[in-house]
Amino acid sequence: MFKDSMQPRTFVGATYGNNQLNIKVSDGTYKMQFYAPEISETTFIPKGEKETTKASHAVVLTSAYSKAKFVENDKQIEFKTNQLSIVINKQPFKVSYWYKGKKVTEEKNGYQKNDDYETLRFSLTPEEVLYGGGARALGMNRRGNRLELYNKAHYGYEDRSKLMNFSMPLVLSSKKYAIHFDNAPIGYLDLDSHKDNALTYETISGRKTYQVIVGDSWLDLIGNYTQLTGKQPMLPRWALGNFSSRFGYHSQKETENTIAKFKEEKIPVDAIILDLYWFGKDLKGTMGNLEVYKDSFPDMKQMVQNLKNKGVKTVLITEPFVLSTSKKWKEAVAKDVLAKDSVGKPARYDFYFGNTGIVDIYKKEGRAWFWNIYKGIKNKGVQGFWGDLGEPEVHPSWVQHATGTADEVHNIYGHDWARLIAEGFQKEYPNERPFILMRAGYSGSQRFGLVPWSGDVNRTWGGLQSQPEISLQMGMQGIGYMHSDLGGFAGANLDDELYTRWLQYGVFQPIFRPHAQEEVPSEPVFRSEKAKELAKQSIELRYKLLPYNYHLVYENSQFGNPLMRPLFFENSSNEELQKLASTYLWGNDFLITPILNSKVDKQEVHFPKDAVWFDFYTDDKVIGGQKKQVATKENSIPTYVRAGAFIPMTKLVQSTDSYKGNNLEVHYYHDASVEKSKRDLYNDDGVTANAIQKKQYELLSFNSQFEKNCLTIELKDVIGKEFKASKKSMKLIVHNVRKAPKEVKIGRKKQAIVWNQTNKSLLVSFDWNTKKTEKITIKL
Repeated sequence: MFKDSMQPRTFVGATYGNNQLNIKVSDGTYKMQFYAPEISETTFIPKGEKETTKASHAVVLTSAYSKAKFVENDKQIEFKTNQLSIVINKQPFKVSYWYKGKKVTEEKNGYQKNDDYETLRFSLTPEEVLYGGGARALGMNRRGNRLELYNKAHYGYEDRSKLMNFSMPLVLSSKKYAIHFDNAPIGYLDLDSHKDNALTYETISGRKTYQVIVGDSWLDLIGNYTQLTGKQPMLPRWALGNFSSRFGYHSQKETENTIAKFKEEKIPVDAIILDLYWFGKDLKGTMGNLEVYKDSFPDMKQMVQNLKNKGVKTVLITEPFVLSTSKKWKEAVAKDVLAKDSVGKPARYDFYFGNTGIVDIYKKEGRAWFWNIYKGIKNKGVQGFWGDLGEPEVHPSWVQHATGTADEVHNIYGHDWARLIAEGFQKEYPNERPFILMRAGYSGSQRFGLVPWSGDVNRTWGGLQSQPEISLQMGMQGIGYMHSDLGGFAGANLDDELYTRWLQYGVFQPIFRPHAQEEVPSEPVFRSEKAKELAKQSIELRYKLLPYNYHLVYENSQFGNPLMRPLFFENSSNEELQKLASTYLWGNDFLITPILNSKVDKQEVHFPKDAVWFDFYTDDKVIGGQKKQVATKENSIPTYVRAGAFIPMTKLVQSTDSYKGNNLEVHYYHDASVEKSKRDLYNDDGVTANAIQKKQYELLSFNSQFEKNCLTIELKDVIGKEFKASKKSMKLIVHNVRKAPKEVKIGRKKQAIVWNQTNKSLLVSFDWNTKKTEKITIKL
């Protein structure tokens, strides 16, 4: 059991000024402030230590909230906004946090220093469910685990993994509050492993700072957390398309032939990813070359251009390791870009790929050298960057970086590597959105545009089973684009059913990127005819959903909303839903249940209450608030749409380059239970950075009203001053129209009634000049 090693802390005095509260206690000083009405920050400075001047690596807010109030009496101090209160009890000394009059958490006894770690402890209530700690596969409720905070790859994991590539010192509670421990060095998050109702943060060194964040709803809470740590910039639209990827393409010829195969089979594709063979013929001994190996890729620039002409972007892998056998070793040593050993020489050690040093991105020489590598790649026309092994994969404690030891920067290395690329783009390519694929990061990495994946998952059903949980948890922690190597990465397991089901799940998760070791092909064009056809259907659906999915990118960027959302977002008090990952929401309106086991005839689906749901493929209606066994199909997974939803779709394109947002098929799911409904749809050119700030966008809105058997649908468009509006070819499909309508009007003009008796839907086709509001009236 955890032993308290300190004397009881006693209150000495309090001072308040410049929007900051200082509490002096027997063994140190508390400094408290608010960043916003729902975000507080507390720092403890032990007696005898100076306040650290090191800035936060996670927090982007800089100024204290100025409307907080300070009230003191003989027994307690209250420091509060109109939302969140910090209550300091003087005798016995206690710090607690209250949201709208209800206590959310309290320090159990705050900061302590033990033999191995410095700790911060909080009290938990017995019923709390805990989430967070980064990417793990433990079940949705992570309470009861002691989680190591040390980014580390887990090769070939399946349905359980306690430690993975991307850890975060962040805990979220089913009581809808979060505590972020704002400190980078390695340590542990103990989520009540001793069953004594305690949450303990343990670290080797650094800041004794934490933020408490609250919110009315789960989306509010995540929005507030991403206000604190930064919102994710919008990805380029092509990132929502299909990727061709494997470990790896060995030559220019193989790369071009693979894309030719996609074109021949008419399977949409938007990008191809080149693994480490672009800079060397051999797996080992060449890492760090970071220049084109011309024997295999004789004209990389022309290849990239040829692919671009076909609507396919090229993404290249890079790693932070420079092997002593690589072409760049002498240059890296001469330019002093590597981390050091204890006597100031380049730190060298062995790992799987060879004898290596690591780029020190914490010194300006290292950053400048690395960025020049990226500029060289960018100048070849490459449109995406893959940063691999950025945990870093092997990072001995004795290695010294410019700002601290390996253990002090280990967990932020991937974060700051993404920052290096993002800031380079902002400076030198300010109008372009970068695509930054990385498997390791830290709290707030989303603001650098980082797109993480769930590491080297096993190519088995067990590997697939953990994927929804990992993505759902990371979305709650601000990392909206966590995704998996579709089909699984590790092992030579050729299983077409597994492959098909994984890709069907992939349609409704953030990035569609099949990737694997090359013993078994990851690309659908090299699979059996049946697997290829089923994969093609999934990929085509992914492309038809581009308008809906791109709006999720917008929502994530503006509000922090995860793309994948747990069902307890709908009903936060339901104890079963609090621990459920098998059914989830894709955006607000799709209800998705992946098939995670072989040869499943029936699948249990959870239907959230206070809503009506329609089968996306058959329009069968289900009342919410129940669990139901539904029959499975070979070519899809159970997919339902919320009544009152407007689902925008588009004609099939072979590359997102061909999509402009002017051919829309908008499906409205009508039900008498929905009297009013509203949905928005964001659109821009898909490539320009900061399009919203530049007013180069449009925001369409669809509104429905149903009364006295009359359904009215109104379409409006808010058009940015710098956006070129254009006429849209519209198909409005109204679902669940049980009888042929009596009348359909666009404006005042009657329309021919196109009603499908078989699937009970109504089609209204028209051209829309988006500078005007359009009104459709349907008398049922």
